[in-house]
Amino acid sequence: MSELLKLEEVCKSHNLFFVSTTDVIQKKLQKIARTYIVGECNREHPLLTLKVMVKGLWIIKKEKPDVILSTGAAVGFIMCFWGKLRGAKVIWVDSIANAEKLSLSGRMIRPFADLILSQWPDVAAHYANVEYAGELI
Repeated sequence: MSELLKLEEVCKSHNLFFVSTTDVIQKKLQKIARTYIVGECNREHPLLTLKVMVKGLWIIKKEKPDVILSTGAAVGFIMCFWGKLRGAKVIWVDSIANAEKLSLSGRMIRPFADLILSQWPDVAAHYANVEYAGELI
């Protein structure tokens, strides 16, 4: 069974949506749930970041999520931040690529997140409120 099919089965009983940076996987994700594309952004492109922030706020206001699960980067931080301001629970899964420390976005979301997972036990041990639960992604 493919990973996407497993995700689809788990998600059938929940009202969920996806936010992504590119339309590369949009067609696959739309088979499971509503999918929004907000574009890429990072600290080196403040105007793109502002554009993503506005799109993200619009999505959060429209969808009113109870829980946000993010695998990171700037867009993930933005969605988690807006969601938290509207009362959502935030779960952050830091990328497996961050083997020595939490990502910048992971460090930024720490004060707001309800659960932060690192995929490395040494990284989790280095930070308060960061847990290791094995490799997730």
